Amino acid sequence: MASISRSSSDNRRSIQFVCADGKRRTIRLGHASQRMAEFTKIRIESLLSSALLGCSPDPEISRWVASLGDVMLGKLAAVGLIPKRQVVTLKNFIEGYMHSRIDVKPGTRMSYVHVRNNLIEYFGENKILRDITAGDVDGWRLRLISMSLADNTVRRRCGVAKQFFRAAIRKDIIEKNPFEGVKVAVQPNRARMYFITTQESEKVLEACPDQQWRLIFALCRYGGLRCPSEVLGIRWADIDWARSRMVVHSPKTEHHQGKDMRIMPIYPELLPHLQEAFDHAAAGTEYLITRYRKKNSNLRTSFERIICKAQLKPWPKLFQNLRSSRETELTQKFPLHVVCAWMGNSQLVAAKHYLQVTDGHFKFAAGKNTLDKTQEPVTVE
Repeated sequence: MASISRSSSDNRRSIQFVCADGKRRTIRLGHASQRMAEFTKIRIESLLSSALLGCSPDPEISRWVASLGDVMLGKLAAVGLIPKRQVVTLKNFIEGYMHSRIDVKPGTRMSYVHVRNNLIEYFGENKILRDITAGDVDGWRLRLISMSLADNTVRRRCGVAKQFFRAAIRKDIIEKNPFEGVKVAVQPNRARMYFITTQESEKVLEACPDQQWRLIFALCRYGGLRCPSEVLGIRWADIDWARSRMVVHSPKTEHHQGKDMRIMPIYPELLPHLQEAFDHAAAGTEYLITRYRKKNSNLRTSFERIICKAQLKPWPKLFQNLRSSRETELTQKFPLHVVCAWMGNSQLVAAKHYLQVTDGHFKFAAGKNTLDKTQEPVTVE
């Protein structure tokens, strides 16, 4: 099917064969040994057979093609044995990918922007995507660390970059993901956990400037809602006063089947603040929180001022620590699977990122305090 020829003048070897179109083609190997020429000839014959039969090459041949350099790949593509390899730059691919992801939320898109900027700053916008190696990735990761980014921030950005390159594999632009093996799983940072006590919560409530902020704090601390997404999404139509329940819409988990909303109790600690807000709400008001509805609203700065006004030191993760404190309390009274259903997270996530060991647990273990574990029977519909 194919033959090897050798030049008598300079000992260069070539492989000649007839393509599916009936034309005779030549691939010049240069100063290759007879053994290497035979090795290559067999693989070219396999590629030619696949082309004639209209089927994909077997895995061994595909791996051989993937291992070739650009020069040999160009020669194979020039005679129609393999498709022409796309030359895609880092910038063009990432921006094309970002433009195609019409399904992602603004927060996710912003994380894409950060990673795109980091990659282009390090590699350059004209870097050929397939030329980036695992060693290059190690250098890029060290660059992120040198920027004094937190370990979990570095992991998240590596995870987004890995996602970019995984998409490139699916488009047959590259054969291997250089981020394979890079640690991307976010790890819990126990040093940033903080339990907000009832006494501290009351001080913050007293320092709140108005009813709206008292409700925001109560929904986070006593309702365990995510802020701002879940807090700002609550409507008065979601409140079931008769059954003491409320519907919580969760933008963070809505892309998971059946996780777009959940039903949680109106806890006794939360009820007075809901009632106060209801009494002050104007007729026809849709949302519980009528302020801070613009996307650029900054609740964190205002909340930090409130905490300082309460003569407390702002805790490490302002809103997540409130949610964590509530979930820790609830697990002392209810089974974990029930608490997770109300909070909208999994038992694994709760144990890894939310549940805390408090001073009360130590006192209880030492026989100096009691934990309230009593509960009424609960029927979940």
